[in-house]
Amino acid sequence: MKKTSGFTLIELAIVLVIIGLLLGGVLKGQELINSAKAKSMANDFKNTQILLYAYQDKFRALPGDDANVANHVTNGVLATTGGTVGNARIEGTWDSVITTDESYLFWQHVRLAGLASGSTVIGDQAYIPRNADGGRLGIQSINGFSTITDAGVNSMVGAFVVCSGGVVGRLAKQIDVLLDDGVTNSGNVRVVADGVPGPSLANANVPDGNMFTVCMSF
Repeated sequence: MKKTSGFTLIELAIVLVIIGLLLGGVLKGQELINSAKAKSMANDFKNTQILLYAYQDKFRALPGDDANVANHVTNGVLATTGGTVGNARIEGTWDSVITTDESYLFWQHVRLAGLASGSTVIGDQAYIPRNADGGRLGIQSINGFSTITDAGVNSMVGAFVVCSGGVVGRLAKQIDVLLDDGVTNSGNVRVVADGVPGPSLANANVPDGNMFTVCMSF
């Protein structure tokens, strides 16, 4: 009878160790990718704030709300909807697709001023700013903001709000840790279900795999 041979216990142990190392490397790699995305998204919030103040310092007007934009930047488009131009507010919703809204034109004005990169062509597919996962990024005045409806002592404070949509739950919570108090329904950074305006959600109601919108007031 022909004798068959199999793996020894030592060989099996070595194989299991190798598999464990490979799995550990994959998990660590994914952790690093998620960390990099969270930091990139957190920088989106901070950079948008910087863009607003840099434009204001340069032209004594707010991007999007600039009544003299044609004199300040070449080919700058004057907002004709979404609010009153020149009233020191960025009116229109942060995720507006109306090309004549102040909040939509914010990005053209800061780009034409040389403060940010990106398309300056109104309506161009590449015009809308996106986060690291492809979600929409935008800014508006907190007056008229309705994506997060917290009220009373728990309401968001500040003059402006930056929002980023299509953010997976694990990253939303990490962004809050990077920018605020780590609590997703308090402080200057709040989280709400993606595409569903309402009160901000506590950490326990922000599952890692679900999609959310993150907003920061300043």
